[in-house]
Amino acid sequence: MALGIVAGRLKSGLWAGLAFSGFLTGASPVFAQTEGLSPFVRALAEAVVDDPILSAHYRANGYEAHWTDADDADRRQALLTALSHAGDHGLPVARYDVAELVAAYHAAQTEGDRGRLEARMTRALLTYAHDLQSGALVPADVDAGIKREVVVVDPALNLQAFLTAADPVAWLSDLPPQSPEYAQLVKAKITLERLSSTNGWGAPVEAKALEPGQSGALVVALRDRLAAMGYLGLTATQDYDAAITRAVQAFQLDHGLEADGVADELTMAEINVAPAERLESVIVALERQRWMDMPRGKRHIWVNIPDFTAKIIDDGKVTFQTRSVVGKDVPDQRTPEFSDEMEYMVVNPSWSVPRSITVKEYLPMMQRNPGAAGHLQLIDRNGRAVSRANIDFAAYNARNFPYAMRQAPSDGNALGLVKFMFPNQYNIYLHDTPSKSLFAKEVRAFSHGCIRLADPFDFAHALLSRQSLAAEEEFDTTLKTGRETSVPFENHIPVHLVYFTAFPTAKGQMNYRRDVYGRDGRIFDALVEAGVAPVGVQG
Repeated sequence: MALGIVAGRLKSGLWAGLAFSGFLTGASPVFAQTEGLSPFVRALAEAVVDDPILSAHYRANGYEAHWTDADDADRRQALLTALSHAGDHGLPVARYDVAELVAAYHAAQTEGDRGRLEARMTRALLTYAHDLQSGALVPADVDAGIKREVVVVDPALNLQAFLTAADPVAWLSDLPPQSPEYAQLVKAKITLERLSSTNGWGAPVEAKALEPGQSGALVVALRDRLAAMGYLGLTATQDYDAAITRAVQAFQLDHGLEADGVADELTMAEINVAPAERLESVIVALERQRWMDMPRGKRHIWVNIPDFTAKIIDDGKVTFQTRSVVGKDVPDQRTPEFSDEMEYMVVNPSWSVPRSITVKEYLPMMQRNPGAAGHLQLIDRNGRAVSRANIDFAAYNARNFPYAMRQAPSDGNALGLVKFMFPNQYNIYLHDTPSKSLFAKEVRAFSHGCIRLADPFDFAHALLSRQSLAAEEEFDTTLKTGRETSVPFENHIPVHLVYFTAFPTAKGQMNYRRDVYGRDGRIFDALVEAGVAPVGVQG
């Protein structure tokens, strides 16, 4: 039968004038006395039969409609409006295709159509809620180095909470992370989409490098590019003057480069990155923020791998920051991403060489020369140091080598003079290092996976300051003993090893870093495969 248009008009935007068929005025489904289930209930039950959560929910509530009755208009409008803005969050909008849902309303002719549409709406709600709360992807499915445990809300609880919410619009608005960083990333995404669909920041600068004192057309191109990006005010100069130098320095600070004001080859490459490429980084950062939508701790440690920094955050403010060295960009040495709690530090640590390093690096060296790596002790299964004199290293391989290796505490110890422990299955921790020269480099991916700190003593003092008024003196006294000593933290400190190539500062200024491990590229490709479709042009 044909159904008249009577109810459910939405008030604004994409939904202005949208109306729903007359069957929406009907009462809740009832069980027919002689014919079994009503067409609506039968269609709904069949549509959810393979979904245990929805099937249990609708059975429990007697197959009551949530979306398709006349008095469901506010709830329906709230969801459809939210779905229409899913793209603002960098979500795969095809998963909850709002245009298709609206078309299905227009096309509905029977109670069976209404039952199937009811199931589709509920699925769209739960999928959208999951993706906003926990991310559209499963981290470990994208990259094995992402060990993050994502909090996932029970869909049944989400459904019940939405249906009982006094204000469905407010409930939907509270789904994504409520942090200022997330809101700033959404704003940056919208801005970059606009830039990517127009002329962007203008033409790239056709120069490998420029420096103060130069002049001419290439400097004008650099000037215009910096002005378009917001780093330079109005100026007609053709010279690489003090104003352009300051603008280049500001750009370099925002992109993790040495802020010397010289547009060298690396700086120029970053200046010429198109808005569409920055947009990809922001979309990935939004997904990563959803993976980390959890309490991070009033005091916590934040190690951003591609930023090569370790920070102490107190009540949302950076109270200490130092440069870091992270794992090499090779398999098995890239620093993983996860969160844990720092429990203690070890002053004057010995270094227990990881098994992988022992058998992959040192065993081949000792097979060629038994005296190689003489600064390391061989340790048997009983924990005793043994002499190399009577060991035939050629008789062993990576699987059956029966010894461990250890370096005693010393200034030359690979861990330096202090390490910071958050015991984990990946054998990752923060530590000092005797290789100080590496901190002068812009890209600092040199370790076997652990995080080396440029200022480990100051880091220790800052952490201990919460539990002792004489933290610095006590640390220095322990250090001078030369003995390996564990110093517990009275309160464990959350530590987060993260990977953000796009992030806002406290003042809202976007910063960008290079994708040192290629992880963001893999995440973005997976998001596109899932249905994310950003606008992008070169320039």
